[in-house]
Amino acid sequence: MSTPLIPEQRRESIVEHLQRERVLSYRQLTELLGVSQMTVRRDVAALEDAGRVSATAGGAKLASRLVEEPSRAVKQEADVAEKEAIAREAAALVHDHMTVYLDAGTTVQAMRRHLDDVSDLTVVTNDLATVQAFVDHPTVDLICIGGRVDRANQSTMGRLTGVALAELSLDLAFVSSSSWDLAHGVTTPVEAKIEAKRAALAVAERTVLVAASSKYGRFGRYRALRLDELDGVITDDALGDEAAAALRDAGVDLRLAARAR
Repeated sequence: MSTPLIPEQRRESIVEHLQRERVLSYRQLTELLGVSQMTVRRDVAALEDAGRVSATAGGAKLASRLVEEPSRAVKQEADVAEKEAIAREAAALVHDHMTVYLDAGTTVQAMRRHLDDVSDLTVVTNDLATVQAFVDHPTVDLICIGGRVDRANQSTMGRLTGVALAELSLDLAFVSSSSWDLAHGVTTPVEAKIEAKRAALAVAERTVLVAASSKYGRFGRYRALRLDELDGVITDDALGDEAAAALRDAGVDLRLAARAR
């Protein structure tokens, strides 16, 4: 018999399920978690108070406004197939002798296994897990950008991160986001995360957003980048037809990465 989850674990599980399914009924959540509907309703109410989900008639959905960033542990388990597809598509843009910036995040980190055959590559990153992932690459010149450490997401951020990036010249920058859409652009609930994204945009020949379709339609308090400032967007093929058409009509160079079937 499995050990019952504590409230914090249940609530993280609810968010993870909603990241995959977008909307779930109380009955579905009850079956998924193996608890009473009353417990699920209390958990949804607590998550709504935290700004992470919105209660609907008979269930819950992810909140459009992103109030706080999920931890890396939560991100690591979400959208695995989608991240793999996006990472593969993004890595195809990287060629020998390039200097590339890899923004903090699990989607960007997933590019590592697709870059084994790229030679004389310089990788610049503010992501501590990505640094560790590239340590064993045989030819990569690895530059770790310092700054204030975000422990929950295992990355650096803030003014010092931006200052260091401003001293570099990049061929290609891959930026990540937990919230993006046509109206708001690339956003974040954490003001200190803006610096790295803006600095990378300023010093890169090309800047590409890599973000799962599950993040589309969400927005944080602070806008880091407008979509029209980007040279491209790579997301997965679960993005709705209406959203894809709207992005392309707005002039966004959109690539939909095919998930493994």
